[in-house]
Amino acid sequence: MDWARLGHKKVREDWRLTLMDRDAAKPGEMTPASYRALMRHQAGAVAVVATICDGQRAGLTATAYSSLSDSPPTILVCVQRRVGAHDLISRSGIFSVNILSADQQAVAEGFAGGSSARGEQRFEGQLWARLETGAPILHNALAALDCKLVESHGFSTHTIFIGRVVDGVTRPEAEPLLYFRGDYWNIGER
Repeated sequence: MDWARLGHKKVREDWRLTLMDRDAAKPGEMTPASYRALMRHQAGAVAVVATICDGQRAGLTATAYSSLSDSPPTILVCVQRRVGAHDLISRSGIFSVNILSADQQAVAEGFAGGSSARGEQRFEGQLWARLETGAPILHNALAALDCKLVESHGFSTHTIFIGRVVDGVTRPEAEPLLYFRGDYWNIGER
């Protein structure tokens, strides 16, 4: 390893470093697979982003969401353009961010696309409600944010949806479901 190139003169013996693959076709850039491998080291709370448009519900499992501001209360979610919920969020102008509790791993898996369930089928077996906007709110989520779409910005394969949070509910006694290194984690069990 060329430590001088990295700007290091001395490294502890017990420190391990894995250099990520570079994209041969694009000098100076890493591969998408290497980027995903790096990001797997960021523990993230798992949510189901859901919407409804003309009576059709759709949702997806997400960790790419974040609080944006508390004045006004806003949140952003990053949604891949090819997923079914993407166009419905754009058309309906509403969505919910349902932050999952540790006992809702099956919900995360069902909305993650790993099963054959699509669209409305993903909502089966769970209780759903509606708040101010009418977006689907998952019963017993750790927290659920009811949002009106205020802006959207396209970037590469995704759209960043910014939503004004107009209502919400919590289950404060529950533990969060986390996603870390390609697996679901319950911090109460680890």
